[in-house]
Amino acid sequence: MAHSTHHDEYKLLISLLRDVRREMGVTQIELGERLDNTQTFVSKVERGERRLDVVEFVEFCEAVGAAPQEVLARFMAQRLEKVAPSQKKAAAGKRTTRAG
Repeated sequence: MAHSTHHDEYKLLISLLRDVRREMGVTQIELGERLDNTQTFVSKVERGERRLDVVEFVEFCEAVGAAPQEVLARFMAQRLEKVAPSQKKAAAGKRTTRAG
C-alpha cells in the first residue's frame, strides 16, 4: 500500500487531477477559492507536497466541474496501462470477483 506522495501511482493521480483542472479551464487561484482555500494549497497538492484524502479528492473534482467517478475511472484506466502484463491479468481478475 502506498503511503507516500512520491509513490508512482499517487504521482499519476496528481498528474491526472492537474490535467482535469486545466481541461476544465480552472486556474489554481480559482480552484483554491472554490475549495475555500488558497492557491498555495492547490499548488502543494499538484506538486505532491500535500496528500489528498478521498473526501478532498471528491471536493477537488467537483470544484473543477468534473464527476469524481469519471476522474477515478480515468485514473484506473491509466494505472492499468502502466502495470506489467501479468499484473493486468491479476487486476482484471480482481475486478470480476466479489467479496462475500
